[in-house]
Amino acid sequence: MADVIPRNAAWLHVRFEGRRWDIPLVDLDLGSLSSDGDVRTALARHFDVPVAKSAAYVVGRHDNGNLTVRPEAVFG
Repeated sequence: MADVIPRNAAWLHVRFEGRRWDIPLVDLDLGSLSSDGDVRTALARHFDVPVAKSAAYVVGRHDNGNLTVRPEAVFG
């Protein structure tokens, strides 16, 4: 039987290398107060890539406990 994700679970919304994923924080052993470094390390482990691949990515935090990781926006 598959694990059931609680309705109020916090999520990590990821835009990485041109794709989008939504991953429950609990699946990455993260919480809404995890450091940016912890988030990047968990993503590297999840995607099986070096941590340095996400160095230029921004970690955004939302009032509902969700996190977003996305490429840094460059304007100009």
